[in-house]
Amino acid sequence: MSRFGVFLLGVSWALMAQAEPMLQASVDRTRLEAGESLELTLESQDVTQFGKPDLRALEGDFEVRGTRQLNSLHTLDGETRASTRWIITLLPRRSGSLRIPELQLGQSRSQAIDLQVLQADASRQESASQVFIEATLDSNEVYVQAQAVLTLRIYHSVALYDDSSLSPLQLENAKVEPLGESRTYEKEINGVRHGVIETRYAVYPQQSGSLEVPALTFTATAAASADNEQSATAAPRAGRQIQVSSLPLRLDVRPIPAAWPAGAPWLPARSLTLEEHWNPDPGSQQTQIGDSLTRNITLRADGLSSTQLPPLPATEITGLRRYPDQPLLRNEINERGMTANREEREALVPTHSGELALPALEVAWWNTREDHLEHTSLPARTLSVQDNPALSADTPVGDTRAGNSLLWPWQLATLVFALTTLLGFALWWRARSQPAVLRAAQQGPSPRTLLDDLKRACQANDPQTTRQALDAWARQQPETLAEMAARFVPLSDALDGLNGALYSESGQYWQGEDLWRAIGTIPPAEQVLLPSGETGSLPPLYPK
Repeated sequence: MSRFGVFLLGVSWALMAQAEPMLQASVDRTRLEAGESLELTLESQDVTQFGKPDLRALEGDFEVRGTRQLNSLHTLDGETRASTRWIITLLPRRSGSLRIPELQLGQSRSQAIDLQVLQADASRQESASQVFIEATLDSNEVYVQAQAVLTLRIYHSVALYDDSSLSPLQLENAKVEPLGESRTYEKEINGVRHGVIETRYAVYPQQSGSLEVPALTFTATAAASADNEQSATAAPRAGRQIQVSSLPLRLDVRPIPAAWPAGAPWLPARSLTLEEHWNPDPGSQQTQIGDSLTRNITLRADGLSSTQLPPLPATEITGLRRYPDQPLLRNEINERGMTANREEREALVPTHSGELALPALEVAWWNTREDHLEHTSLPARTLSVQDNPALSADTPVGDTRAGNSLLWPWQLATLVFALTTLLGFALWWRARSQPAVLRAAQQGPSPRTLLDDLKRACQANDPQTTRQALDAWARQQPETLAEMAARFVPLSDALDGLNGALYSESGQYWQGEDLWRAIGTIPPAEQVLLPSGETGSLPPLYPK
């Protein structure tokens, strides 16, 4: 076979491999102690595959305790998809670094997963009772407002009814956040298999000093043993009430270090990152005056809650209008606790051409793993803004022919405007000497109707409808909207707020009360005085 044929065969094989559906693999945790079980989930969305995954590759390092199969249908973007999941309970045969190998279902293969199986702590005193509880902290010392993870494990070697309950965790001078739902697994202790119910909390001390974590009480009903069932001849099956408590714990809380900069919001975290995304990217395409650029900045901190993340500095640049949206706060739960996310999005609209310099964005935080001050920043950026021909009315310098070609339409328009003005004045002068006659039926909506439409749109806080009603009302006024805004500052500010709502995606938060108040309080324009001796006068435009 020629080299070209071998190349084509390899390319076709790669394309076939990419087209094959993946068998997705995941586990409920990647760190566990020897004797503890874990759950491996395999998921396939290929409806043409039948049978079960081949689990023989697991037999070397794991004991397969059980397998459950779940079939489901879900709809995504109007398309219904079927999926099949296999939930496999595994018990590691040894401690150390283990790997769940690739598993195969038909032509699909799952990805390998690395596990860390820790040696069981021999120094820990195991309870001889059938039900006992254990409470641990991931650290005995933290900074104020930093995260400490409290883990509660309830061990039981007998079956429990579903009436079990755990006393709530209540701490003074500390915030408590549950870390997801409780999870269950199995663990062998001294050759006895125990079920484990694990619950975790994120604790954020709000005051330095010593924080006491009280004992927590677990109450449940244990199923009667086989011996008791045999001895109870006519009595119905019954259980016995069990109540166990954990040992109290103590957490030392350190104050804010002296090296922390004064006035900066206190951020103790294991790690902190800043990410920036633009739509469209100003570096990949030309930006003109009036273009709307969306800037997304995400602040991510490991070991904090989203409510602890401060607002980012605002982008206040001359020549750049800013329309911010509401920040998006989100918490992620992982094996180390909680990770906070704060996403801020803003629309930036250039109003001037030239180079606009965005300053660097910097956030100070305290690294709790290495115990020192750090700074994370986004680099400075320069926006190159070009003139927008659709918005610019200026003629380029040096283009004389273009200037001459655009001058005569303006001259003609000025002449026509002067003639029509003179004709209108002559008709008005003639009408003053005529007897009063009834007005002809008015064409179109009256000024009062347009004003009512504008009022309803403002009260509904609808920026699009308000803009349309405002333009219709302004067309029947003696002044243009720009002239009224130029001589009345509240109206100018209200129009800026309306335009901001139309530019950005935060139009749903616009309030029309300020605009309606400004419309109602516009002072009348200065009236032109009539020559002395004239007794006649025009009726008011808006009679009271």
